[in-house]
Amino acid sequence: MPNRAHSLSAMPLPEPPVPPAVRAAPINLWRHPSFMRLWFTRTATTAAFHMQGVAVGWQLYDMTGNPIDLGIVGLLQFLPVLVLNLVVGQVTDRYDRRAILRLCQIVKVLMLAMLATGTAMGWLTREWMFAFLLITSTARAFETPTMQALLPSIVPVTILPRAIAASATAQQTAIVSGPVIGGVLYLLGPVTVYATCAIVCAVAAVLVSGVQLIADQRDKRPITLESVFAGFSFIWNRRVLLGVMSLDLFIVLLGGITALLPIFAKDVLQTGPWGLGLLRSAPAVGALIASVVLSRWSIEAKAGKILFVSVAAFGISVSVFSLSTSLILSFVALMGYGVADAVSVVIRHSMVQTRTPTEMMGRVITVNSMFTGSSGSLGEFRAGLMAAWLGVVPAALIGGIGAIAVTFVWMRAFPEIARIEKLSSEEERRS
Repeated sequence: MPNRAHSLSAMPLPEPPVPPAVRAAPINLWRHPSFMRLWFTRTATTAAFHMQGVAVGWQLYDMTGNPIDLGIVGLLQFLPVLVLNLVVGQVTDRYDRRAILRLCQIVKVLMLAMLATGTAMGWLTREWMFAFLLITSTARAFETPTMQALLPSIVPVTILPRAIAASATAQQTAIVSGPVIGGVLYLLGPVTVYATCAIVCAVAAVLVSGVQLIADQRDKRPITLESVFAGFSFIWNRRVLLGVMSLDLFIVLLGGITALLPIFAKDVLQTGPWGLGLLRSAPAVGALIASVVLSRWSIEAKAGKILFVSVAAFGISVSVFSLSTSLILSFVALMGYGVADAVSVVIRHSMVQTRTPTEMMGRVITVNSMFTGSSGSLGEFRAGLMAAWLGVVPAALIGGIGAIAVTFVWMRAFPEIARIEKLSSEEERRS
């Protein structure tokens, strides 16, 4: 019998029933010191990002009342990912990933300080806010793929799918707590939110310094045109990776609704900043539940089919949310949105990271981040633009229906994905 993960309690607990298509993995990640430091680092920095998101969204919409400005925020988050993609990949594969993460936190602390100062002194305008957000987004363009690329260097590949799922709980914990805390703190003013976020990012910089590596395989070969585009060529020649990355791109491009939440909260659901915080945290409540389950049990069968079911459920949840006029129903729909997204994320990231050599992990994950970052950010821009043209409800509903349609198109375009049973593939990873 394989060993199962044990609880921290001295008393033995009865084994839970093993769900279909999953089985328990043998190592307790929560006793892995470096993993825990990275877990708390990701929790801290992600919480700060979503606390800032509540403050920026509400303050900006209050300042201008223009839905397009909320879409521009999403566009600013995407531009650095697109423009710096090749640079980020090279930096991530050639330098100490822990040092990169520390520098990213320092930049974010400085920008949060400027947002707080500008708000307190009354000189913060729409244009200054966009400038500070662009610099912050540049730091996050390096931070996000570096955080993902660091994970395979601190845990064995045999437990990487569980580590990815457990790492996702860090993000979802932060997304649950960050918007709620940000919404409550906003009652004391945006300065309080920005100052708190700066402190949290500083803590994240300290935490990442304690991460220890079990493998530090940097690419020391000379930089050539071939190495610069190695991430793209690697993905292009592996249809499974190309399929799952492009699927995420179009699903979230159509189904992304984060930028519209301030409008739904204020104009449709007739609530305040606390309600916006609740709505922003709802997807993470569902995602946290899904991530905790997947960190305990790894998916061992029908992974491809589960992926397609999850993205279809994502589109359905968006459609239900768009038609809701009840805060409770909206919260439940967004919870379903989060469950579906978390399952999709764990499956996709596991397929990518277990099929990519460590020394080029940064370049491949940077390309993946361009897909995911562009889908989220351009999705917010799309949503804001359509809301300005058609209204907020049609903008969200069209996106949800479009996401469902894309699911069926990709099932026919990439049938090999539906045939995948296991998340990891050692043969593909070594090739």
